[in-house]
Amino acid sequence: MRARAAVLLGAIAVVAAPAAADAFCGFYVSGAGADLFNNATQVVMMRSGTRTVLSMQNNYQGPPSDFAMVVPVPVVLQQENVKTLPHEIFKRVDELDAPRLVEYWEEDPCYKPPPPGRVYEGAMPAEAPTATSAPARDLGVKIEAKFTVGEYQIVILSARDSTGLDTWLRQEKYKIPAGAAPYLKPYVEAGSKFFVAKVDIKKVAMEKGRAMLSPLRFHYDTGEFTLPIRLGLMNSAGTQDLIVHILAPGQRYEAANYPNVTIPTNLDVVEEARGRFGEFYAALFDRTVERHPKAVVTEYAWSAGSCDPCPTPALDPSDVQTLGGDVLGAQVDVYSMVLTRLHTRYGKDAIGEDLVFRAVPPIQGGREERDEKNQLEVGAKPAGDNNFQARYAVRHPWTGPITCSDPVRGRWGGPPADQQQIATGAPVAATDLAFAPRGKIELTKMVLQDVPELAVPAGGKRPAGWVDPRTSSKRGCCGIAGSDAWMDTLLVIAALWLGLMRRRRCARR
Repeated sequence: MRARAAVLLGAIAVVAAPAAADAFCGFYVSGAGADLFNNATQVVMMRSGTRTVLSMQNNYQGPPSDFAMVVPVPVVLQQENVKTLPHEIFKRVDELDAPRLVEYWEEDPCYKPPPPGRVYEGAMPAEAPTATSAPARDLGVKIEAKFTVGEYQIVILSARDSTGLDTWLRQEKYKIPAGAAPYLKPYVEAGSKFFVAKVDIKKVAMEKGRAMLSPLRFHYDTGEFTLPIRLGLMNSAGTQDLIVHILAPGQRYEAANYPNVTIPTNLDVVEEARGRFGEFYAALFDRTVERHPKAVVTEYAWSAGSCDPCPTPALDPSDVQTLGGDVLGAQVDVYSMVLTRLHTRYGKDAIGEDLVFRAVPPIQGGREERDEKNQLEVGAKPAGDNNFQARYAVRHPWTGPITCSDPVRGRWGGPPADQQQIATGAPVAATDLAFAPRGKIELTKMVLQDVPELAVPAGGKRPAGWVDPRTSSKRGCCGIAGSDAWMDTLLVIAALWLGLMRRRRCARR
């Protein structure tokens, strides 16, 4: 069983929309007998050598009563292994590696930039009590450790069999999901311990019926890098989203035991996408998973200390220390840390085993970078460094007069001066994707290019002068954006004229 090396906490919440919930990698129990469903989890995993540091933030919405989370862990955790974190760190990570929407305006094709300055392309610069060992009743359950961290009262349990653990939790007045024993069995048989984090609701501030609990972080050492997800299915109210952020020195990760795919990127979209970006991206992601069942989708792989464009400032050394750099046992350089974002979506009966991660070579894609033919890069490809992101663009072609004889098309930047008050050019991040409306958007009408890997044809209304940046060159003329069409036309005319003259000479003979 892969669960022996697996560890993770999860979210605690009543789902407002049961069909869209973030995955929970343990399960939770209620002291008041209320049913709880997970909906929003932020997870960051840091890995170096055999050490894993897990940080998570969760919330819940429900009755004002104590409840607890139960999570399988590979070792007995002590108080020094567990700490709480500030809320802000998770928002930073989620925005930094989230799918992003950029907006570009085409510059005057007749503008002559001063040498040797590089054309601006819209990118933002990166800126508790002593442990006990008393047996618990006679059910084969043992309390291995017990301590308090923040609002969490933590107990680490071991068990001889899953039925005994199930019974013990119920006798302790926890209303665990029905039929829990079969889910617990493989973890018990693998020798896992169980992290029970009970929360005292009196120590938590409530906002509009929802409590944001203090984020938890803990670390451990195991040879295999895994993530348990099967226990979370007990609390599932339907399809679940799982988003995992992984930080590791010089290395990106993907799933070792599930199919992997990179999200289609560098697509131009209609202007309507600005107000419906989360909804658009959810449709694109769902289509990707539909075409690649059970796949784990890579949405981001980039240095943690940089970004281009940046929806939020990149991570700094203190952020990396907060997320686990302080326990990795070596000096950690934020620029050497690779941030990988993995995303999957699955139903209650679709998961057979826990996620296992493996290190893989770097990739790049989703940037405003062009090849020797001046064509915008498409998809993901191998590279020396990780520079891959899910990036989508709204482009505004030049609509003014073209008065020069040698115009250059396809130079994109921020909004012109007369539009600065209504547009900033800053990227928009797609967050809270588990709660994005689904089934209300027609994907084909949002994209301006075919997406062959998803069998999605372009059907969006293209703005006047728009030319596909993935296939066009920069030179153009007379209002024809982005190609050498004028030269091709002259060649055709010349060929026709020569043919006509030749026929006339033959007729005279």
